Amino acid sequence: MAKAIMIQGTMSNAGKSLLAAGLCRIFKQDGFRTAPFKSQNMALNSYITMEGLEMGRAQAVQAQAAGVEPEAAMNPILLKPSSDTGSQVIVMGTPVGTMPAREYFQYKKTLIPEIQKAYEKLDQEYDIIVIEGAGSPAEINLKQDDIVNMGMAKLAGAPVLLAGDIDRGGVFAQLYGTVMLLEEDERSYIKGLLINKFRGDRTILEPGARMIEDLCQIPVAGIIPYMNVDIEDEDSLSSRLQEKRDGALIDIAVIRFPRLSNFTDFNVFSCISGVSVRYVKEAGELGSPDLVILPGTKNTIQDLLWMRQNGLEAAVLKAAAVGIPVFGICGGYQMLGKELRDLSGLESGISGTRLRGMRLLETETDFEEEKMRTRVTGKFQPVSGMFSALSGRSFSGYEIHMGRTRYLEKGRALAQLEEHQLNKTEGSPEGRLDGCVSGNVFGTYVHGIFDEPGIAETVAEALFKRKGLGLSSVETFDYRVYREEQFDLLASELRKSLDMEMIYRILEEGIPQQEG
Repeated sequence: MAKAIMIQGTMSNAGKSLLAAGLCRIFKQDGFRTAPFKSQNMALNSYITMEGLEMGRAQAVQAQAAGVEPEAAMNPILLKPSSDTGSQVIVMGTPVGTMPAREYFQYKKTLIPEIQKAYEKLDQEYDIIVIEGAGSPAEINLKQDDIVNMGMAKLAGAPVLLAGDIDRGGVFAQLYGTVMLLEEDERSYIKGLLINKFRGDRTILEPGARMIEDLCQIPVAGIIPYMNVDIEDEDSLSSRLQEKRDGALIDIAVIRFPRLSNFTDFNVFSCISGVSVRYVKEAGELGSPDLVILPGTKNTIQDLLWMRQNGLEAAVLKAAAVGIPVFGICGGYQMLGKELRDLSGLESGISGTRLRGMRLLETETDFEEEKMRTRVTGKFQPVSGMFSALSGRSFSGYEIHMGRTRYLEKGRALAQLEEHQLNKTEGSPEGRLDGCVSGNVFGTYVHGIFDEPGIAETVAEALFKRKGLGLSSVETFDYRVYREEQFDLLASELRKSLDMEMIYRILEEGIPQQEG
């Protein structure tokens, strides 16, 4: 059986995902076969496993930090918000329906056996399981039937490290208030406190750390600085969405949809010297970028209507008309076509919906009940114009979408794909066409298409050249190697600030039987 340790937080965005990823890398470095686990995740950033199953991207990143292949058992329940009050529910990698919050709150009780089964699978295969909680364990209105915080800690018999975010202020109140709102048996699971995202002189903070230890009767296991590491983010709370790089030579504008998903597709561009990636949600913010990207979205129809109503659609059309390249991924690709049809109301909630697209690509999209979930490899078809250097280049990635897009008479595919062999069914075609290109407008269903070494650089080189800058402005960059370096940097920084001797002791002692 595996040893388990759990990271819980005093609030959302306290840094749980990053801390869990860092522990996964540390345990890997120390020779342990390690797996991440989060019983229930709510996020629009998702990932497709080798088997074609969908899981939260945060747990996929943590698995990569641990050096193991991501699998659906690491995140048995994924909730993808589709409206302010409802979410698509994905169980063990497969969608089971869309539910309003109250309906799901009742339904989730039936999922406990699925959570147990998933955890037990990992328990048999790994040495250590790093469990991540969600939000706060002290949400007193949600504690009944909890399956992701203290409920999960009890199910796994996992000791808990409770992380507070000092960067947003009030960290001592966060930690003390959280501990005090827990039941006595729940408090016994918290074996260490973490003060996260600290900036400044540690010696000034240390007296407060001793005082919170006395108040909570729980030791502080680490004071963690605000770390300058580049690890993929979990959700739209990401500070990355607020970033703007002043003085950059190349300006890439990504439309920040209300239901934005998989925005990590563009992280690689931020790693290229001289390139800035910024997210815009108003027409006045668009300006005259060098490239416009329409990213993925959980609700293509609603987010296209949002663009139409706030003037962003008109601004993007104007940019395309003057030659600025436009690139759509997944839902953004669907928007660029002639028409979107949702005759069964699967996407819009209204049967018979037909919506005019942006009419920049010769495609039409129909929304169907079966969700496409697959890993793919592919090659770009011959591409003319400014991105001609993409022609013939290979890439890999994954698809997650309910729409099926077909070409109109003048439609021209962007790439030729092959599904991963584990996703193929008997008699399935060896390859298929993906995406569409028309002049300076491009679209694809493939998430991660820019991550293959050389793809993002080729795009950036073309943008530099269009501005009259030399091709030598862009150096060859391997995003996968860079990601591994960032995992190692994260682990190194955490080792400096965590009491790893204490954490290994907590891990070894676990929870005494009478407490579990």
